[in-house]
Amino acid sequence: MVHRLVLFDQRNCGRSTPHAGDAEVDLSSNSTPALIGDIEQLREMLGVERWLVAGTSWGTTLGLAYAQAHPDRVLGMVLNSVGTTSRAEVEWLTRGMGRYFAEEWQRFVDVLPEEERDGNLPAAYNRLLMSSDPSVHGPAAAAWCSWEATHVATDGRAPSDPRYDDARFRLCFARLVTHFWMNFGFLPEGQIMDQLPVLSKIPAVLVHGRRDLSSPLSVAEDIQGSWPGSRLIVVDDAGHGTTLEATRQAVDLVTSAVRSL
Repeated sequence: MVHRLVLFDQRNCGRSTPHAGDAEVDLSSNSTPALIGDIEQLREMLGVERWLVAGTSWGTTLGLAYAQAHPDRVLGMVLNSVGTTSRAEVEWLTRGMGRYFAEEWQRFVDVLPEEERDGNLPAAYNRLLMSSDPSVHGPAAAAWCSWEATHVATDGRAPSDPRYDDARFRLCFARLVTHFWMNFGFLPEGQIMDQLPVLSKIPAVLVHGRRDLSSPLSVAEDIQGSWPGSRLIVVDDAGHGTTLEATRQAVDLVTSAVRSL
C-alpha cells in the first residue's frame, strides 16, 4: 500500500517563521489550540477529507488533542513514545528523573537562581531562554539540551543529538519545549485521558519502549486500557523513540484496521 505523507514544521521551528532560535521572538500565539487550527488549515488546503494521524513524543500529545477536537477527520492513529504533557509527566521529566541521574540533574538546576529551583522548572528556564542576551539564553539553552540528552538516553551514556551542536537549534528547541511544558501543553489537566471516549471508534496502535524513562510506559498503558480498539506494542530493548521496525508494524496494523471498518 502506498501512503501519502504530509509533514509540516510547527510554529516557530524548522522552516516556520519567525524562528524561535532568533534572538527576539514572541511565542504568545503558539499554543496547542493554535497548532490544532494549523493542522486543520493544512488539511483543508490540501483537500484531505480524512487522514491517519501519527506522532512521536510531544507529537503524541498534539495528535491526541487534534483527534479529540476533530475525531471525524481521523481514520486511525500511530503514536510512538506516548505522553500527554500532564503536570505529573512534566514534574517527572524535570525533577523526578533526578533520582536516576543525580549529578546531571544537579547541573541542570544549578543554572537557575537558587530561589527558582523549587518551583516550575520549565518556567524558570523559559525566563532565561527568552532573554535576547546571548550570555543569558546561551548557557540556559545548552544546559536544557544537555538534560534532554541525558534522560532520553536510557543509560545516560548515549551520544547527544548532533543537532544540539547548533546554537540556534538549541535555543529554538529549549524555548519551545519550556514554553509548552511550563503551560502543561496548554491543555486542561486530565483532558487527554478524560476525552478518550471520543476516540472509541478510531483504531490506534501505540508503540512504546520498555526502557523509556522520559515517557513512562504506564502512561501508554493507561491510555490503551481506556481506549477500545487501540493496541499497545512494547519494544523491550528500546528507549524513547522505539524502533523504525515497530513503527512500520504499527502503520500496517492501523491500515488493516481502517480497511476493515
